[in-house]
Amino acid sequence: MVGKPYGYHNPIFSWIDTIDGNYPPPLDAHVVASVMTVWNNVQPDYAANMWNEALNKRLGTKGLDLPEILVEAERRGSSFDELLTIPKQDDWTYTDGKSTSCVVFILEMHKEAGLFDPIANSIQVTEFTVSLL
Repeated sequence: MVGKPYGYHNPIFSWIDTIDGNYPPPLDAHVVASVMTVWNNVQPDYAANMWNEALNKRLGTKGLDLPEILVEAERRGSSFDELLTIPKQDDWTYTDGKSTSCVVFILEMHKEAGLFDPIANSIQVTEFTVSLL
């Protein structure tokens, strides 16, 4: 893990697993989309690294910026709030490497050691946060 970036892709999305049950009031997916849109215009390179790549992974696309991601989700009959709930997959690798946090690192070792058998294939350890342990 030396030289690898902290898995910031994990905590950004892993706490959102339902369309409307995860946000503290008055926050919702519309506010999140608005903040991301403003940030995308102010710091496009930062936005691309922080969430555009992760949203592209959820769509199975590459290189789309946030407005294009929103249009593509709608074109597919989905919505931004549904896109946010798609679980991150353990095998996703980002341009800056595999996204791993301390919790994910520990749970990956447990998964590889067989501690989650026989349901290991249905568990995405990248979806866990410290509060879930």
